[in-house]
Amino acid sequence: MERDTQPSRNSGPESLIEAIEYFADPTVCFQFMCSIRWPTGEITCPRCGSANVGFVKTRLLFTCKDCVTQKQFSVKVGTIFEDSPIPLNKWLAGIWLIVNCKNGISSREVARDLKVTQKTAWYLLHRIRLA
Repeated sequence: MERDTQPSRNSGPESLIEAIEYFADPTVCFQFMCSIRWPTGEITCPRCGSANVGFVKTRLLFTCKDCVTQKQFSVKVGTIFEDSPIPLNKWLAGIWLIVNCKNGISSREVARDLKVTQKTAWYLLHRIRLA
């Protein structure tokens, strides 16, 4: 019985290589985060809770039409990813690494696997463990 090399949408990636390839596209990361953040598909503003939001396709941002100043927000707002310059593809691959390592993982190993500095990997690990 041969295994499918492409990860299915329901199961997600099964290996580190698949995770890195799957989350390489920013649009895929964005859609994945939207499906986790708003599982019903109704996107709401994190500030006021309004469902009256617009979408800025070029920047992958949402705009709340009910807030006084029409504030923009992304899928990162209100999560461990907020205020982080690290792209979602590194975050999601890092989460995959931690979840699938039964004996824990060092920041040096994460740094090697994700091609980031050890300091960045340490930051990722601490935020992910906090969650």
